[in-house]
Amino acid sequence: MQKPILKLEGFSKHFLLHEQDKVIPSSHGVNLEAYAGKLTALIGPTGAGKSSVLNGVYRTYLPSSGSILYKTKDERCVDLATADEHQILDLRRHEIGFVTQFLRFLPRQATQDVVAQPLCRKGVSYEVALSRSQEMLAAMNIPERLWSVSPATFSGGEKQRVNLARGLIAKPRLLLLDEPTASLDPKTTDAVVELIKDLKAEGSALVAIFHDPSLVERMADDVVALTPPQQIEKKSEKI
Repeated sequence: MQKPILKLEGFSKHFLLHEQDKVIPSSHGVNLEAYAGKLTALIGPTGAGKSSVLNGVYRTYLPSSGSILYKTKDERCVDLATADEHQILDLRRHEIGFVTQFLRFLPRQATQDVVAQPLCRKGVSYEVALSRSQEMLAAMNIPERLWSVSPATFSGGEKQRVNLARGLIAKPRLLLLDEPTASLDPKTTDAVVELIKDLKAEGSALVAIFHDPSLVERMADDVVALTPPQQIEKKSEKI
């Protein structure tokens, strides 16, 4: 029986506003599993904490409670909720990728170098990484004339395509996707779907949020539905 690469047990996240002495609930009691070669989709209304789950797995946020168990390439089990920063950085460099809704890059860095960076960090030669970067940019329908310039002046859709190219290029064991196709045209969306299918075929595990229900239907092997914490609290009050 296949074992999950990632397993969340009772994951919760809330945010404390110290100045106002308020607690803002986000994710609550989330359980999910992600498997090699499969995509787990997170669904639920705005405020259900879908992005908080992905940020918790990537350790952008520390969870308020629960465990995030990750099986590494060498079969170690690491709780990402309690792992030290060195472990987290090493896993980000070699095993875990995250495509957010925002592209972050160094000023004046060429777009093809932005995309090649994850491969270079894994020890791939610059020449090989650059060639692969150019292939990914072409697949994302980024015109060749833009490859050598900074993405700073790109449109929102162009930046998202660069972000996807960078996130997919290193073929991580675990890839987190936060609404990756939200600002893409249908042609580019179809290209992204094919690249994700290729990643699944090569054994990557994916956890994704899609704004379009039809993409969930096309892509997801498993679906986890989240409920806003406010609704959970109201239900408990009635019991």
